[in-house]
Amino acid sequence: MRTHAAVRGFGQAAELYERGRPDYPRAAVRHLARVLGLAPGRTVVELGSGTGKFTRALGPVGVTRVAVEPSPGMRRVFARTVPQVPVLTGTAEGIPLPDRFADAVVAAQSFHWFRPAEAIAEIARVVRPGGGLGLVWNIRDESVGWSHRLTEILDRYGWWIPRARERRWRPAFDRPHSPFGPLHRRVFRYTQVARPEAFVARVLSVSVIAVLPEPERLRVASEVRALLASDPATRGRAVLKMPYRTEVYWAYRRFPRP
Repeated sequence: MRTHAAVRGFGQAAELYERGRPDYPRAAVRHLARVLGLAPGRTVVELGSGTGKFTRALGPVGVTRVAVEPSPGMRRVFARTVPQVPVLTGTAEGIPLPDRFADAVVAAQSFHWFRPAEAIAEIARVVRPGGGLGLVWNIRDESVGWSHRLTEILDRYGWWIPRARERRWRPAFDRPHSPFGPLHRRVFRYTQVARPEAFVARVLSVSVIAVLPEPERLRVASEVRALLASDPATRGRAVLKMPYRTEVYWAYRRFPRP
């Protein structure tokens, strides 16, 4: 499998990812289920499933879920947290499933890591004509001071991929012969409520931090703890609240031309 070099960091930080990353707002999941026609009897493939956070969010929808994840570390945590859902070894550019297997494909917090043109072609192979593709991102609200300061820490280590997300993958949907389109978007609000150490784990789970040498990761963790201990919005608080916006995109598989 060929993946971005930074992706290996997720496998090394899978436990931190599970502890520190936010869940997804139920309103966003319900909306995606409605627009993609997800219901019992339908099959959904999730690409880049990670530790199963979005997989679990899809549970109440009642669909048959199949996960695909390239990282062994992520798959190990996934198998523990969502044991009832199969997780396959694979990538968005090489999905180990037959043609027209799924009614929909979803990718939460992962599509910006894919090679867009190759991934869209492979997803089109797996999705039945008329089926859907859903993309979801939780994005920290950087208008909040301590959230912005976390970004400043991450930026020192080249945290560029998420911040450049849309301009990397959006053109692949705008091509004249894209198998999916048009692309729709809706934004939801969400607040992660957790103890301070969860936000330390959140930073340490970022791929570019996870691949650092151990002494450097410890320095990052200390810096985040110092930030949380000093910022007026977080100092002395047992529980912190981090606002997010959840961006949901969706499109439908075009029917082949006769």
